[in-house]
Amino acid sequence: MNANKKLEDRVARLVAWYGDGADGASPTAEQWRQVVGRPAESRVTLINFFKLRDQALYRDEALAPAAPESGQAEGGQAESGKAAFDRYAAVSIPTMEKIGGRFLLVAPFEAGFVGPEEDWDLVAIGTFADKEVLLSLWEDADYHAAYPHRTAACARQKVVICNG
Repeated sequence: MNANKKLEDRVARLVAWYGDGADGASPTAEQWRQVVGRPAESRVTLINFFKLRDQALYRDEALAPAAPESGQAEGGQAESGKAAFDRYAAVSIPTMEKIGGRFLLVAPFEAGFVGPEEDWDLVAIGTFADKEVLLSLWEDADYHAAYPHRTAACARQKVVICNG
């Protein structure tokens, strides 16, 4: 199988798992191509910005956690975006460590310093030895199963990829 076919097959598999990215909840096919096509040996760092919903919004209600008999979180209220994000983080953080990535920072967003003001709740900076380590996170079955919690939690997100 030639390299271009392998790249396109991998991109197609990732898009099938995470969606086409049109809603901003996952990478687009072109963004996946950029990652999959990166030089093999270069370090990858992702800077993630998250704006959480007041109330988690699950596209598939079967994935939403239900409190006993009510279908709602404890106390009769729907689950918060923060609670849904915590469900995602409970899987994503140990999975990232298992595959060899590491977080440089996970912290509340405070304010912009230079440039236009932006409104975020959380910033996470993770680093990976190379693209294969990064891709192994996204191809991990446990991470994939937890990703709907991230999507339900986030009103919007921005992820910037850096070489290094």
